[in-house]
This record gives sequence, C-alpha cells and structure tokens, in this order.
Amino acid sequence: MKQSRLMSLVESVANVVVGYGVAVATQILIFPVFGLHTTLAQNLKMGAIFTIVSIARSFALRRVFEAIRMRSAK
Repeated sequence: MKQSRLMSLVESVANVVVGYGVAVATQILIFPVFGLHTTLAQNLKMGAIFTIVSIARSFALRRVFEAIRMRSAK
C-alpha cells in the first residue's frame, strides 16, 4: 500500500519530535565535556534548527524511496 505524502510528513515529524528531546538532552550532557558551555535557551534553539533540517531530510528521503518502490512495482 502506498503511503500518502501527508502521512509521510506526519511520521517524519513524530520521529523528529522524539529526537528533538533526545538531542537537547544529549547537548546538555555532552557539550560541557568538550568545553562548550551553552544556556538552555541556546540548546533549545540549536535543537530547533537541527529538527527543521532533520524533518526536511527525512521527508525527502522517504519520498525518494517511495518513488523508487513505485517505479520498481510497475
């Protein structure tokens, strides 16, 4: 069954929302190990930027693989 573009986006967003929390928590724990000291607000902003990029990447890859699947099904 073919996944719609909307459902591809919904799945990608859900995946990345969970990843956002993990990423921010990881930044808070790991940055100081490398001598990087950021505020919570800075971590949240960086996480937001990475999240937007991740959603776009995930959506684009999903659409590419869906196109490949549909092409090979013909």
